[in-house]
Amino acid sequence: MKKLLISAVVVVVLISLIFLSPHQSEISEEELRIKSFGSAEEFKEYLMRSSEFSSFYTLSYAARVEVTADSGAKALEESPMLPERYSETNVQVKGIDEPDIVKTDGVSIYYSPYPWLRYLVYPGGIHYQGETMIFRAFPPTNLSKTGEISDSGNLLLYENVLVVLSYDSINAYNVETQEKVWSADINGSYVDARLLDGKLYLVTRSGLNFAEPCPIRPLSVDGKVIEVTCGRIYHPTVPVTVDTTYTVMKLDAKTGEVENSISFVGSSGHTVVYMSENAIYVTYNSFADPARLTYQFISENPDLVPEWVKEKIEKLMDYDISSRAKQVEIMYILEQLRASMNEEERLKFENEYYNRWENFTKKHSREIEKTYIAKFSVQLEAEGINSVPGRLLNQFSLDEYDGYLRVATTVGGDENDLYVLDDNLDIVGKIQGFGLEERIYSVRFDGDVGFIVTFRQTDPFFVLDLSNPENPEIVGELKIPGFSSYLHRIDEKTVLGIGMEDGNVKISLFDISDLTNPVERDRYILQEYWSEVMSNHHAFLLDKEHGVFFLPAGQNGYVFSYGDGLRLVKAVKGNAVRAIYIDDYLYVIGPEEIKVYDENSWERVAELKFD
Repeated sequence: MKKLLISAVVVVVLISLIFLSPHQSEISEEELRIKSFGSAEEFKEYLMRSSEFSSFYTLSYAARVEVTADSGAKALEESPMLPERYSETNVQVKGIDEPDIVKTDGVSIYYSPYPWLRYLVYPGGIHYQGETMIFRAFPPTNLSKTGEISDSGNLLLYENVLVVLSYDSINAYNVETQEKVWSADINGSYVDARLLDGKLYLVTRSGLNFAEPCPIRPLSVDGKVIEVTCGRIYHPTVPVTVDTTYTVMKLDAKTGEVENSISFVGSSGHTVVYMSENAIYVTYNSFADPARLTYQFISENPDLVPEWVKEKIEKLMDYDISSRAKQVEIMYILEQLRASMNEEERLKFENEYYNRWENFTKKHSREIEKTYIAKFSVQLEAEGINSVPGRLLNQFSLDEYDGYLRVATTVGGDENDLYVLDDNLDIVGKIQGFGLEERIYSVRFDGDVGFIVTFRQTDPFFVLDLSNPENPEIVGELKIPGFSSYLHRIDEKTVLGIGMEDGNVKISLFDISDLTNPVERDRYILQEYWSEVMSNHHAFLLDKEHGVFFLPAGQNGYVFSYGDGLRLVKAVKGNAVRAIYIDDYLYVIGPEEIKVYDENSWERVAELKFD
C-alpha cells in the first residue's frame, strides 16, 4: 500500500495541473490585444484553436415560471412627508449604484429578503417562492406594509422604477402602482449589474454553441430577442481558453430598451466586475498550459530524467494535438521511466520530482495563474484587454483613478502584487512580492492612496503611495493580530477595518494621519462568529452626520460611534441584515421585522413585524 501511495506522487502532481487548472493559456503580454470576429467561421476556427487548452461543457437551465405583480395593489393615497436626507446602498464608486436586497427613496423601503429563492418543487408542479416587500417608512409613525411584488432578487431603484434582478430574469415595476413595466429573460446567467444616470449596465454569461457560435442571443426583453452579431463579439488576438461568452448590455432602466450590447469570449473562472464613471471592467482567471509547464520543468531540471525522456517530450511538444492529449502522453512517458527503475530509484525520483516541482511552481507563479481584464467604455465600445499575474480578491481589487487602473492580486497563494495600468491597459508601474507567505484579505483604494490587508497569522496593514503611477510605493505597514476583510475610509485620517480575530468579529480603527506610520487607534471584539460585511460591503452603513456605523453580526445588529474611539451605542437583538437611515431615524431590517431607532436618543420609536 505504501508503495502505491508513493508511486502516485508524480501522477497526482500532473493530474492536479489538468483538473485543478482548467482554464489555461500561454500568452505573452506583448501579443495580447482584442478584436472582433469577422464571421461565424472565424469564430469557429478560434474555438477550435482554443479547444486545445481545455474541454468544454454547457449548462442547461431550468424553465422559469412567469409571475406577474398583484394587479390589485393600490398606490399611496396621499402625498407623504419628504425627508431631508436618506441613505443609499454602500457602493464602491460614488454615484454608481449596485444591486442589493434593500433600497429606499426616503419615503418607502423595498426589501427582498430571499433574493435567490426561486422555486419550490413539490408533487404536482413548481411553486414560486420569494417576494419583494414594500413599506411606507417615513415618518416612522406611519411605518406599514403597503404592498408586495411577486418577484425576488437583488434590487436597483431609479426614480419610480424598481428593477428586480434574479439569476435568470429581470423584472421592473412601477413602485407607485406596483405594476410590471418591463421584463427580460436571461439566456444564460446573471453575473452583475450597475446603475448610472438611469442606465442599467447588465453583465451576463452564457455557454458556447460550436455549431452556431454567433450571433448570440443573451437576452429577450418583453419577448423581443436581443442579438449580438459576430462583429460585436470580441476575443484576444491569440487563442486562450474559452468556455463562456460574456455580454455587457446597456438598458434604459425605465423602459428596458437595450441601447447597446457587446460580448467577449473568456473563461468562467472567478469573474469580477468593476465599473468607474468612464469604463466597465470584466475579469476572469486563466492558468498556464500544463503540458507546456511540464516541458519547461523538465528543461530546467535536466538531471532529473534520462536523455531519452527529454527527447520524447521535446518531440511530443511539436505534435499537432491538444494540450490535454500531450499531457496524457507525458504522464505515460514518465510512467515508463518509473517502470524502468528499481524501488529505491523510484523512491528517490518521486521525492526529487515533488520537491523540485514545488520550487518550480513557486519560481514561475506569475506565469502559472493570470487575471485577464477586458475594458469597455460606458458607450460599450471595446477599449482593450490585458493580463496581470495572480488572482483578484473581489471588485475592490480594481480601481480607476486619473486615467490609471490599479490592480491588487495574490500570486501563488503566498505573495502579493500591485499593478498600475494606463488607459490602454499597459502596465506602467508595479510592486511585487509583498506580504510574503500571506494572501490578500481586503483592499481599498482612495485617490493617491491605497490600503491592503494580507493575512496568515498576523494582519499586515499596508499603506501605499500611488501618486506616481510609474513608481507606486509601500510607505507604511502595521502588523496586528487577526485580519480585516473589509476596509472603509471614514475620513482623511481614519480607516475602518472589519474582520476576525480568534474566531470573533473584530472592528479596527486605523489612524492614517501619518501614512508612513499607521496606528490601530482602537479595536472592538464582538462576541459573534461572523458578519456579512466581511463578504458583502452592501451590509455596511455609515452615517457621518451622527458619527456612527452599522453592521450585522451573527443574528444581531450593532451600531458604533467612532469619533473618540469605538463605542457600542446600540445593540439590536434579532436577525438584522441591513440598516438604512431616513432623517434622524435608523431603520434596522431583518427577514421578520423592521425596528426604528431615534439616532439622537437611540430609543426605539417604531416596530413592524411582517405577516
